Amino acid sequence: MNVVDRLATVALFSGLSRSDLERLCRDAREIDIARGTKLFVEGDPGGEAYVITSGEIEIIKQSVGRDVLLTVRREGDVIGEMSLLEDAPRMATARARTDATAIALSRDSLDELLDTSQTAMRALFQVLLARRRENEGRLLQSEKMAQLGTLTAGLAHEINNPASAVQRAATSLDAAVAAYATARAAVGRDVPETIAPLLARVSDPRARPHLDPLSRSDAEAELESWLGERGVADPWLAAPALVGAGIDRAALASVDGVDLSAAIELLVTSGTAHELLFQIVEGSKRVFEIVSALKSYSFLDRAPVQEVDIERGIADTLLIMRTKIGDLRVTQEFGGVPPISAYGSELNQVWTNLIDNAVDAIRDGGGSTITIRTRVEGETVIVEIEDDGPGIPPEVVHRIFDSFFTTKAPGKGTGLGLDISYGIVVNRHGGDITVDTVPGRTTFRVILPLKGPPS
Repeated sequence: MNVVDRLATVALFSGLSRSDLERLCRDAREIDIARGTKLFVEGDPGGEAYVITSGEIEIIKQSVGRDVLLTVRREGDVIGEMSLLEDAPRMATARARTDATAIALSRDSLDELLDTSQTAMRALFQVLLARRRENEGRLLQSEKMAQLGTLTAGLAHEINNPASAVQRAATSLDAAVAAYATARAAVGRDVPETIAPLLARVSDPRARPHLDPLSRSDAEAELESWLGERGVADPWLAAPALVGAGIDRAALASVDGVDLSAAIELLVTSGTAHELLFQIVEGSKRVFEIVSALKSYSFLDRAPVQEVDIERGIADTLLIMRTKIGDLRVTQEFGGVPPISAYGSELNQVWTNLIDNAVDAIRDGGGSTITIRTRVEGETVIVEIEDDGPGIPPEVVHRIFDSFFTTKAPGKGTGLGLDISYGIVVNRHGGDITVDTVPGRTTFRVILPLKGPPS
């Protein structure tokens, strides 16, 4: 069977006339594809479309560092046509799952066919639409799972630090309290008035003075020597704790009515116990803040549309993403915008996508600062997310909200983040989202109606 006859059996081309098929096959060539061979690679320019005549070819897209299998194409299927029709790089990789054969069709032949045959144009349009819907559905789920994984990893890291601090402090607290009880008994039932102010000082970790390393070292050495001269046991252990609480030899010189060693032990053990309690309280507060931010971020147990504090949502998003943001500088220029009726969790997804893109732009192309502004203009709320990265090339700015289009390297983005954000802002909330970009500054501007989403 020759190439023309083979194409006539393909559903996409079955309605074409013999002359159309012959014109399409003018530059066609038959190719063999060994199992495991890549027919084309994501990000490559598209020069040909392929009709599979035997075997299986899997279509794979990289998403957040992993391969996502979009579909498997078999005999009679056409692949690679989307890149030609959209004049865009390959959006996925085609790899032979088995030994396969295919007919390669050139861009020029396909363009000529579409220019002269409405039947072919309609058929290819239907295929293109079906492929886009299928791929978008698969990748959207993958994108959500990848984003969930990233946020979960970041949250685990954020919670781990305060939780570990609480665990360490709680483990040490029992011994610290026992040591304090022993020291308290050695002093006696009534604490001398000269010790009471010093006990108050060591019991408040937040009131401890800040000393630069050199001054602290000098003060510890001086106090250690003074304590040693007076027979205090282990002065090298007591001196750092006392200096940290702001207690020097002048304060200790006024202690009377009790043995100095007993007084020092009481102060040190009391300070240690209170420091551990402080760590437990502060660590617990931090965990509570993160959990509260997560609940607010996801709007758990709340109706889909509710009064949303935009600035709180952005702040929660920044907290959730703090691990990814790392050492980048984030400036918040909030204008005190009022709450609006909105889909809160969906808007937080918009902030996540825009901040995530800003971080990637800075990491990949230089810069150091993300600036977030909010304000009210007329009957709208304006949110601007700006980065000082390299900017978006002017020749592709008009495509950044298209499905599957991305300026990131293959595997770093699916091209759905801005498309999803556009749908949430424009379609769900009746607002608008625009971009203004030059080298060294890119600003995404989200415009939301004060009156809330359309009913």
